[in-house]
Amino acid sequence: MQNRGCVPGRSAPIPAVSCRPRPNRGAQTLRPPRTGTVEGVSADPPQRAVEVRRSARRRKTVSAYREGDRTIVLIPARMSEAEERRWVVAMLDKLAARESRNTVGDGELIGRAERLSGQYLGGRARPSSVRWVANQNTRWGSCTPAEGSIRLSHRLQGMPEYVVDYVLLHELAHLLVAGHGPRFWELLEAYPRTERARGYLEGVAAAERHPNVPPPRGQ
Repeated sequence: MQNRGCVPGRSAPIPAVSCRPRPNRGAQTLRPPRTGTVEGVSADPPQRAVEVRRSARRRKTVSAYREGDRTIVLIPARMSEAEERRWVVAMLDKLAARESRNTVGDGELIGRAERLSGQYLGGRARPSSVRWVANQNTRWGSCTPAEGSIRLSHRLQGMPEYVVDYVLLHELAHLLVAGHGPRFWELLEAYPRTERARGYLEGVAAAERHPNVPPPRGQ
C-alpha cells in the first residue's frame, strides 16, 4: 500500500476583510503606532493569537487577516482602547463568517472530485473517499492509490476555490500516475489554473519562511 503526499507548503494568510468605522468624536487622543496582543477575545479559536497593529497612516479603515497561527487586526493609531476591542471582535466575526462560507464539507468533496475527474481526467480517476484531515502540516494533500483515498489538509480551507481544486486534481492525477514525471504533469496541463495555483502555494510557503515581510496590499 502506497501513501503519497504532495504539494508541500504551509498555511496561507486568509485575504483580509476591511471595514470603515463610523467617526467617534469622543476618541481624539493620538497614540503612537504599536503592536499588541488582545487577551480574552472569545470570537477566535483559543489556539490562535490575536495581534493588533496600530498605524498613524491608517485613518478610516480596519482590516484583518490570518497569518499562520495568528490573526492580524490593523487599526488607526488614534482609535481608543474600547473601540479597539469592539473592532477586534467584529473583525474576528467577519473572518470566521467568510471562512465558514468558503469551507466545503467532506460530503461535498467527493462530488467535487468526481466533477474534476470528469472534466479534466476523462473520468478515469475514481476516488473511493475524499476528506479533510488536520494532521498534514507539511503537505497540502495526500492519497493512497491502492485504496483510492484522498486527504486534503485543513489548511486549505478558506483558500481560493481554484487552489483547492488544483490540490484535489493533483491528488486525483496520482490515482492514475504514481510519480511527478512528464506523464503526471501532462494530466494537469488540462487544468487552466495549474500554474496560478502553484504560484499561490509557493507564495504561501515563502511567506511562512519569511514571516516579517509585510503581506501585499489587500491581504
